[in-house]
Amino acid sequence: MTAPHKFRSVDEQLTALRKGSAEIIREEELRAKLERSRASGKPLRIKLGVDPTAPDLHLGHTVVLRKLKHFQDEGHTAIFLIGGFTALVGDPSGQSETRPPLTPQQVQANAKTYLDQVFKLLDPEKTEVRNNADWLDPLTNQEIVRLCAKYRVARLLEREDFRSRLQKQEPIAVHELLYPLYQAYDSVVLKADVELGATEQKFNLLMGRDIQREYGQESQVALTMPILVGTDGQRKMSKSLGNYVGITESPTEMFGKLMSISDELMWSYYDLLTDFAPPVIVRIKEEVRTGVLHPMDAKMQLAHYIIAGFHGEDAARKASDEFNKVVREKQTPNEIPTFPVSAGTYKLLGLLVQAGLVSSRTEAERLIRWGSVEIEGQAVDQMNKTLILQKGESLLLKAGKRKFLRVVVE
Repeated sequence: MTAPHKFRSVDEQLTALRKGSAEIIREEELRAKLERSRASGKPLRIKLGVDPTAPDLHLGHTVVLRKLKHFQDEGHTAIFLIGGFTALVGDPSGQSETRPPLTPQQVQANAKTYLDQVFKLLDPEKTEVRNNADWLDPLTNQEIVRLCAKYRVARLLEREDFRSRLQKQEPIAVHELLYPLYQAYDSVVLKADVELGATEQKFNLLMGRDIQREYGQESQVALTMPILVGTDGQRKMSKSLGNYVGITESPTEMFGKLMSISDELMWSYYDLLTDFAPPVIVRIKEEVRTGVLHPMDAKMQLAHYIIAGFHGEDAARKASDEFNKVVREKQTPNEIPTFPVSAGTYKLLGLLVQAGLVSSRTEAERLIRWGSVEIEGQAVDQMNKTLILQKGESLLLKAGKRKFLRVVVE
């Protein structure tokens, strides 16, 4: 017979679980659940549902994942719920318009890559992986009607995103009204003690509390996490906005992106993306304020910690060394990717875009105006510069502070 798990004191657990949290509804309920769990040796069931709507995760996704890991580290059961059914519906949270539905094939492919990435943080041996298609697909019409009867439309329309769309006379599809009900029903099936989500998920998490009571269960605690601001320092981290740091990107790319964030934003990243205790972060912040520690060194420490968590210590150290060499010492990196081209005449602007050094001609023009485009170490000052490339020749191009490419003429 397995011995009951020995949990840390409730106060110690709460201190770890509060870190970075936006809101705990209600904290006194979480304390009571933790006390019962500690007395019985029975872990709490912690639910995090994710709809696999895209194949790659970025650091913004990991904020809530890290909180699930914190519960797992405290000895509780981490339930990673794949929204195999709800991804086909589309979560309206934070959306200004109806989301286009995904195909089952897209959902299945994305789910596989999600798990590969999620287990960079979570312990796969201690994670309960579930898929809500297993119980939502078989629901009969009668069961769906009974579920819908447990909640009022007026309350659904209190949602900020629904209310805003109604005021703007923008359409709301019926299936969007069903989404939070399905998510709430997941909590019933899983008997969740706590559900995690970003702040924009608050309505859905609270509905889970209501629906659990309707099914005779004790309400889950809703714990929300702040939304991570992207590298631009202004908007939510998003791949579509280009202000993201992907967890499968190369260590060098991740390091450069993290070093580009502002000194002010750095503290939010320390809070949400590291396991440093609050007093440690306060100490580092004070050292920066008093000049004992340079902001760049504090940021390098942050970047090293984050990258080591996904790629290992050696990769983080090499990325740090590369950054020092390229940015601080103004040298060329050890490894430079090559881009083969045929002999001929090329417009520099077009070549920069074609080679992937910049995302658009507009970005290329901006970098040239700033003197941030170089050919063999010489800054380019001509917007319409033409290159005549001959077979066997190679040119070292640089765009911005960190992007290098060697064009090889075949």
